Amino acid sequence: MLRPSALEKVPQPKLARLIRSSGYFRQKARKLKQFVIFLRKEHRGSLAAMFRTPTAKLREQLLRVHGVGPETADSILLYAANHPVFVVDAYTRRILQRHGLAHGKESYEEIRRLFEKSLPNDPQLFNEFHALIVHTGKNYCRTRAPLCSQCALRPLLPQPVEGSL
Repeated sequence: MLRPSALEKVPQPKLARLIRSSGYFRQKARKLKQFVIFLRKEHRGSLAAMFRTPTAKLREQLLRVHGVGPETADSILLYAANHPVFVVDAYTRRILQRHGLAHGKESYEEIRRLFEKSLPNDPQLFNEFHALIVHTGKNYCRTRAPLCSQCALRPLLPQPVEGSL
């Protein structure tokens, strides 16, 4: 099941059973099937061919696949295809908001562009930067019981989040 052609051939109910432990397995099975059909139709089933597609064009194609939103498309582009695209997630938004760099009304694209214009255009840097954001969000800038006093970003925080000290 690790080859796109195998994923396309397996019946969707069986695929759902195989990925059951991942949660939302029925929806994910349908979305995986849509993705491998896209891969075959647009890129002859070749991930390598897909990854060679220019970033903007590939992102546009991915966003047309059922179940692929901006965060998923950008994750594929950055982590699988090594394209210089910054991934925005809930951790990114939370950290920006708590530091007064966002207000919560910004679109995904606005935040993505902010990072892409502020950092060198380097997929390894984007990858590492996002990994550090995820680490900070999971371990310090948590939704409940944030640990601002222990966070390396504490000196940059306009004011501590309630109950964090």
